[in-house]
Amino acid sequence: MSVHVAVDLGASSGRVIAGRVEDGRLRTEEIVRFANGPVAVPAGDRTTLHWDLPSLYAGVVEGLRRVAPASVGIDTWAVDYGLLDADGVLIGNPVHYRDSRTEGVPEQVFRHWPADRMYAVNGLQVQPFNTVFQLAAEAGSARMSAARDLLLIPDLLGYRLTGVKVAELTNASTTGLVDVRERRWAQEGLDVLAGSFGVDARSLLPDLVEPGTVIAPLRGDLGGAVGAPLVAVGSHDTASAVVAVPATTPNFAYVSSGTWSLVGVELDAPVRTEASRAANFTNELGVDGTVRYLRNVSGLWLLQESLRTWRERGRGVDLADLLERAARVPALGCVVDVEDARFLPPGDMPARIAAFAAETGQRPPEGDAEVARCILDSLALAYRKAVHQAAELSGKDVEVVHIVGGGANNALLCRLTADAVGLPVIAGPAEGTAIGNLLVQARAVGAIDGDLAALRRVVAASAETVTYRPEGPQTLWEEAARRI
Repeated sequence: MSVHVAVDLGASSGRVIAGRVEDGRLRTEEIVRFANGPVAVPAGDRTTLHWDLPSLYAGVVEGLRRVAPASVGIDTWAVDYGLLDADGVLIGNPVHYRDSRTEGVPEQVFRHWPADRMYAVNGLQVQPFNTVFQLAAEAGSARMSAARDLLLIPDLLGYRLTGVKVAELTNASTTGLVDVRERRWAQEGLDVLAGSFGVDARSLLPDLVEPGTVIAPLRGDLGGAVGAPLVAVGSHDTASAVVAVPATTPNFAYVSSGTWSLVGVELDAPVRTEASRAANFTNELGVDGTVRYLRNVSGLWLLQESLRTWRERGRGVDLADLLERAARVPALGCVVDVEDARFLPPGDMPARIAAFAAETGQRPPEGDAEVARCILDSLALAYRKAVHQAAELSGKDVEVVHIVGGGANNALLCRLTADAVGLPVIAGPAEGTAIGNLLVQARAVGAIDGDLAALRRVVAASAETVTYRPEGPQTLWEEAARRI
């Protein structure tokens, strides 16, 4: 049996996972796992958050050296990029999307590329860290002056492994510089960056490739992995995760739940109406010509940062015990808007939650269990809003909600989501991103065949899932939504 290898890098950890397709099932094995996270680096009069790319690359290489794969695919988070000089050398570590350098920048860009016109082209949810805003923020810098190429994170790692520069489309669609109808770079956006900010993005950006494209053989000191083809998978981790939704009906919504939560539906064409823009929904491109119509919701990040805050104060908290205690806390005692900008940067989440509660006339949660319950209730409330709006704005019927990613292991969150949305929730697989990555590359090299529905049948035959049925009246969630 051929072994396929997924390099799957998330915002808090990275994994190298091997997979084999046998008798219509995918069997996976984790080869190596390593930490990931922002690194604060003082420079001049400010401190900038970066990704530690050399450390990530070392983890990837360690995993690849342990196997002899038939193919390799890379997926990561979106929007961030590395700049290369004329010699192909990385100019500093990539800046982290949570860095504050883009504060106020979207408004500057909108003066030259109005928000409604931008949405008509890229169909993208406005997030201050979208690549187009990061590039505007970096205009005139020494890094930008020295840059000759720009590669998004999965493509940057792929370049180091193969020497070939490309831009995989699902990830490129998060930059704000892709025409989502034409699936090509948007000349209008490139002209704005060049004419108004002096950033010649057209000369920096490589050619776009669709997921499933075989790029080049791996080179370098990678043991048995040398010569294996690198395949452009859905290199935006959500694109790969959506491939791994074990749906048996086209009428599904999905939640790719991890540090971020991506909540939406799968469509054949983008929705670029004014109502969609006002609701801040995004049209990101998917595998096999699909569109991921979704809202980007701040996910388990709030819980992760709360745990970090408590640890720094010397209060080590066991997550399993915390969730068990949170399940006993009365429902919807306090809820917050998880999309509020105050919850985006690293920091003391329990204090920020308390401040939000006070501002909205609620009793702030007391103790770690109440904080955790507040976060999970609030996430379920955000999922409820996003699923209902996605269905309404797209005109797509939704019969079931699939939760994939790490959040699928959080039984309390899954149960609350079913109650909040009022639909059955099917949780799993937890490693959906790696599974989608593996299936797309296996198909690209001929190990399996079929359309997305066929790939999903493999997932359904391979993954263990849990179904949660909604309980309780929707009026409780409606009342909670009015508080925020």
